[in-house]
Amino acid sequence: MCGRYSLNKSKIELEERFQAEMLGDFKPRFNIAPTQLLPVLTTDSPKGFSFFYWGITPDFAKNKPVSQKLINARSETITQKVSFKSSFEKRRCLIPANGFFEWKRIGKKTKTPYRFTLSDEGLFAFAGIWEEYENDKGETNHTFLILTTEPNKNVGEVHDRMPVILRKEDEKKWLDNYSTEEQLIAMLRPFPAEEMSSYPVSPLVNSVSNDTAAVLRKTSPMDQFGNYTLFG
Repeated sequence: MCGRYSLNKSKIELEERFQAEMLGDFKPRFNIAPTQLLPVLTTDSPKGFSFFYWGITPDFAKNKPVSQKLINARSETITQKVSFKSSFEKRRCLIPANGFFEWKRIGKKTKTPYRFTLSDEGLFAFAGIWEEYENDKGETNHTFLILTTEPNKNVGEVHDRMPVILRKEDEKKWLDNYSTEEQLIAMLRPFPAEEMSSYPVSPLVNSVSNDTAAVLRKTSPMDQFGNYTLFG
């Protein structure tokens, strides 16, 4: 499961990388978590950033709050799930990021956080789907989730799933309404391990309130209590 990611880049860097306009300001984010309002590019608006909530509500669940648990979808079954099939066909999105976090379980009660980036630590995009729904106040909200796949060798040493990171050349195709199901499914594969880097980070990342550069710093492996571990 991908439950945290980072986007510590400026508005200008985002606009240049994705060739899209962002209205308003954007501050770099170091510790992004579910339910937060975040920038995405959609099939409906590929040239302008929209801000959606992370945590999708399926179209059959009316008047429900943004979900904290439903934040990912398995890419292997995306066309089979009634709750996601329509979104996959009509409402896909790019989710900009420059890193994500996973936790390596060391023992029954011990977990160590790691950060994963591209080798050049540049921007990339997760493959996502989005949904529109009406809340109990009659307001229209937009939400998204991240598609996941089997891990590559790098991520697999820490976790049994990883987010789908799209190749840069596939990003426009992912948002193209004319892409076929076969073309889209072919993009949902593990990103090459040799093009990624990883390192242990501080357990500061465990708290959503810690949205500072400190959570990105490389450390010796530590568990959630701040104790150094023997195994990294």
